[in-house]
Amino acid sequence: MSVLHLSFYSAFTMCSLGLAFHRTHLISALLCLEGMMLSMYIALAMWPIQTQTPSASLLPILMLTFSACEAGTGLALLVASTRTHGSDHLHNFNLLRC
Repeated sequence: MSVLHLSFYSAFTMCSLGLAFHRTHLISALLCLEGMMLSMYIALAMWPIQTQTPSASLLPILMLTFSACEAGTGLALLVASTRTHGSDHLHNFNLLRC
């Protein structure tokens, strides 16, 4: 395993552990999701270089598009939840209430 692969795997693992264990604010959860998407984007962008494929893949651009949509939706949810609940603490959200 090269250092490049180890760095991608460790970045993804650290972001997923941060998402699993550090759940106090919604913005920290969104940042962990963005870190996971960024590490996956870089890994997918470097994949044709590692396999020495002459053609570029469309998959990293598609993933970057979905990542931007996810970030926009997450920030819209953050603004809406802050306006209705007063803060972005995750323990304030009760999913059983409408």
